[in-house]
Amino acid sequence: MQITEIRIRKVTAEGKLKAYVTVTFDNCFVVHNVKIIEGKTGLFIAMPSRKTSSGDYKDVAHPICPDFRTELQDKILAEYDAGHIEDPASDEE
Repeated sequence: MQITEIRIRKVTAEGKLKAYVTVTFDNCFVVHNVKIIEGKTGLFIAMPSRKTSSGDYKDVAHPICPDFRTELQDKILAEYDAGHIEDPASDEE
């Protein structure tokens, strides 16, 4: 599976959430709302999730293979670090 497009929308509010990302795979499957978050040891990605009735968060979509997760995170953060960012994200998504 190839990552064919990464679109990053920076979040203007202060805090740990830095941006929302939309990732397209093989020009035919898209995942919205991947988050770039500032952690204690640097930036990382968080997959889209929803809150369960027990108050926990569960990923809606996520890589199964650790190698692919690393590849996805590395490519997203490389685009973010290179400044390939669209206009600030809105709350409409």
